[in-house]
Amino acid sequence: MATPAPILVFDIETIPDVATGKRLYPELARLSDNDAMTKLMALREQDVGHPFMPLPLHRIACLSVLWVAGGKMTLKSLSLAEHSEAQMIQTFFNAIEKNPLLVSWNGKGFDIPVMVYRALQHGLTAPKLFSQTGEMRYNNYINRYHDRHTDLMVKLAMNSTSQKLDVVASLCGFAGKQALDGYDVVPMVQAEAWDKLTTYCESDVLNTWLIFLRYQRLTGQFSAEQSQQWESTTRDYLQSFTNQDNSLRHDKFLQAWQPASNLADDKHVTHVTDIGITQPPSDTPTTQVESP
Repeated sequence: MATPAPILVFDIETIPDVATGKRLYPELARLSDNDAMTKLMALREQDVGHPFMPLPLHRIACLSVLWVAGGKMTLKSLSLAEHSEAQMIQTFFNAIEKNPLLVSWNGKGFDIPVMVYRALQHGLTAPKLFSQTGEMRYNNYINRYHDRHTDLMVKLAMNSTSQKLDVVASLCGFAGKQALDGYDVVPMVQAEAWDKLTTYCESDVLNTWLIFLRYQRLTGQFSAEQSQQWESTTRDYLQSFTNQDNSLRHDKFLQAWQPASNLADDKHVTHVTDIGITQPPSDTPTTQVESP
């Protein structure tokens, strides 16, 4: 089942930028990179109460994407194990040149801004990302009200408090983060646990994609059948997606993903549109409530 346009679901995992941190804090210059990273996070927590770095000081350690086009899916990860940060970012920017629909969770508030700051450092180019002319004039990647980049965290919040990916994924019966979160990324990188890191990043992409399918159903872009077909297609894809040793790469994700047994079909939804509110006859007296 093909989608109208290519879809690119993405997520990044980051670590503190030690090199820039050493320039900002000269006292870190003599420390090893691992010690400097730990000290940099401690300084940040001392300043603002948490170790989460300012956006420009996030070095990308992993980029995972799900490319959906022509009815086919491709899940892929790039990491510092085999690629430079600049290579990862430029690969992503090159994919945007194909004009896909971007789908993310907090991508407008974190992932894209981080990549833009890091691209400045590396002298990279992303013309389509910033284009606002021609076909991009009324639906581009930059305007916060346009949909060419669908940030599900923003869309679903409906101007209320935004929610964590893990919460919404668990709500829908998807696998969620499975006991890992962003604070585990630094230890994984320091231990060079690249396979564990990329699998974790891919699971975020998969959760985002599955929530997107429900969002498409919610907004009327997909029928119930289309949404459920894509969920089944995703499950089938993961059941054939293996590591080099032929083990299922996302076996734990599949085990935690609960089958959707409570979804309403189109017929059921049609039958509940009338909630039984009727206007009283014109000669029916109405109750008057006097002011105190």
